[in-house]
Amino acid sequence: MPELAHGHTVAAYVSVGSEPGTLALLDALRARGVRVLLPALLPDNDLDWGEYTGPGSLVQVAHDGRMTLSEPSGARLGPHAVTDADVVLLPGLAVDARGMRLGRGGGSYDRVLARLERAGARPLLVVLLYDTEVVARVPAEAHDRPVHAVVTPSGVRRFPAA
Repeated sequence: MPELAHGHTVAAYVSVGSEPGTLALLDALRARGVRVLLPALLPDNDLDWGEYTGPGSLVQVAHDGRMTLSEPSGARLGPHAVTDADVVLLPGLAVDARGMRLGRGGGSYDRVLARLERAGARPLLVVLLYDTEVVARVPAEAHDRPVHAVVTPSGVRRFPAA
């Protein structure tokens, strides 16, 4: 995506479980001089952010027996750091033809999207999924916001209504 190649700051994440792998992408972005921000899960499920400076800048963090995540080991930049991003890569379980994303249910990225909206930030919102995770319709609530694109192994699909 040209937006990734020309972005100055990309907020991303380190994939877990069966999610499409992100580490090679994070390293490719850094090699192009892009500043990469990664989330750190807070006790209330909100996200703080730190800078990714390479594989050595990650630490494994266990969160109350729920999950173990790779998070940035450096200084925390605060929950609002994401508002500086040109592109925000979001994890998901599925996305539908409207660009509505189904997350894991913790609300972390719903808070991120609301924070971006309140700040007047307009980054490109992209979900990384497998082809089978692009579906006809996912449940959506009033607070849910569509993403701009989904990237799958077969290509990029943009959602102009977002």
